[in-house]
Amino acid sequence: MKFIVSSTSLLKQLQTLQGVLASSNTLPILDNFLFEIDNKQLTVTASDLETTITATLPVEAKDKGSVAIPARLLLDTLKAFPEQPLTFTVDGKHFGIEISSDQGKYKMTGHNGAEFPKSPVLDSPSSFVMPAGTLATAINKTIFATGNDDLRPVMSGIFFELADDAVRFVATDAHKLVRYTRTDIKAPKTASFIVPKKPLNLVKNSLANTNADVTVAYNENNASFTFDNIVLVCRLIDGKYPNYEAVIPKKNPNKLTIDRQTFLNSVRRVAIFSNKTTHQVRMNIAGSQLAVSAEDLDFANEANEKLTCGYEGEDMTIGFNSRFLMDMLSNLNCEHVIMEMSAPNRAGILLPGEGGEHGEDLLMLVMPVMLNN
Repeated sequence: MKFIVSSTSLLKQLQTLQGVLASSNTLPILDNFLFEIDNKQLTVTASDLETTITATLPVEAKDKGSVAIPARLLLDTLKAFPEQPLTFTVDGKHFGIEISSDQGKYKMTGHNGAEFPKSPVLDSPSSFVMPAGTLATAINKTIFATGNDDLRPVMSGIFFELADDAVRFVATDAHKLVRYTRTDIKAPKTASFIVPKKPLNLVKNSLANTNADVTVAYNENNASFTFDNIVLVCRLIDGKYPNYEAVIPKKNPNKLTIDRQTFLNSVRRVAIFSNKTTHQVRMNIAGSQLAVSAEDLDFANEANEKLTCGYEGEDMTIGFNSRFLMDMLSNLNCEHVIMEMSAPNRAGILLPGEGGEHGEDLLMLVMPVMLNN
C-alpha cells in the first residue's frame, strides 16, 4: 500500500485527533493512529474506547488498505518536517512503514489495522444541527462547572436538554451550576442525555478554526458530533441527571448590579488573604456600597475592599467560595453583572447585565458558605 500526503495537512489532522490518546491504554493498539486508504481518501482514527474521533483528507493513492501507526513517533516525525509531500509505503505482510521525504527515508514498525477497535455506529439516531460557534460557546460557558467526583458520574458531564422551542446545556458539581439556553435552535423531539467532559473538550478545541454547522446525533448509548471532515463519537454517561430546576431559587428580592471586571479584580485580590481550605470571601452589602473581605485566622491575614454598586433590597452579609465566584465572573463576557440573592443561606444567582447574543439565555448559580461570625 502506498500513498502521498502533504506533511502539514496530515500533521494538522493528527493534532486534532491526539487529544483522545490516553496516557495509559488497556489495549496497546490504542497507542496508534489507524490509517485507512480507500478511493483516494485517507481516514485517520484515534480512540480510547470511550471516545473515537476520525478525520478524512485527500491523498494520492492507487491502493486501498489499512495500517496502525505509532501515534507519538509519527507526530514527533511530522513536527520536524517543513511543508512537503511525504510518500508512505506500507508492507502489507509485516506492517513495516517507510516514509520518504525530500531529505531521506524513515522506517517504523506499524501494526495490523484489523486489530484496531471498530468505530461505533449509532443505530437509528436522532439528530439536530447547530452552528459551530454556538456549540463552542455553550461548551465554554458550562464545562467549568462540571464535577470531578467519581461517586457521582452524572455530574461529570454536560446535560443536553432538547425541546422543540430551545436547547439547554446544564453543568453542576453541587456547589455551582450553569444553565445555558439557546432559543434559536430547535430539536426535532424532546430528549436529554449527558455527554462526558473529555469528548466535549476535544469538540471545543476542534471547533476553534471552523464556521461549519455541527450535526449532533444521539441514541440511548452514544452521541456523535460531525463537522467539516471530522466525526467524533462518544459513549454517553448512564444515569439520571439531578433535578436542577428545583435548586434555582425563584424569588430573589435582593439585586446587586456591579461592573464585572471591577468585582472580579476585587475578589481576586481579597481571596489571596482567605482561608486556604474554605477560600471564603464575605460580601457585606449596604445601600450602594459592597464591602468584600476575607480573613485567615490561622495566619492573622485579612483584606477588606469597598466597591460602589447598584443595589435594591435589604442590607445583607453573605459568604461565597472565592474560586467559584472567580470562575463564574471570568466566564461571563459582559460589562455589568447582576447578582440576585434571597437570604445568606440560599444560593446566589449571577446573570449578565446586558443581553448577550440573540437567542441566548445564561444563568449561573453559586451556593453560599456558612459564615463564622
